[in-house]
Amino acid sequence: MKEFSVLNHNMVPEHILLTEDEVKALLEKYHVTTGQLPKIKTSDPVCKEINANAGDVVKIIRDSLIAGKALSYRLVIEG
Repeated sequence: MKEFSVLNHNMVPEHILLTEDEVKALLEKYHVTTGQLPKIKTSDPVCKEINANAGDVVKIIRDSLIAGKALSYRLVIEG
């Protein structure tokens, strides 16, 4: 049993696995392919915690002083 979850740390932004439909909508909205998204490795502690697999897309929500919330997206790759 784990005693500590990296997701509960105040310096770790919220990470959400997107569904296939959400990924499709994201790619259409920004006119990009998954390969053009920034990458995050499966070995990243947050990816391990949320059970992200290679090929998944993760939405990251950070607090921003200017925008309130800043969204970013990452393609999960092996590593």
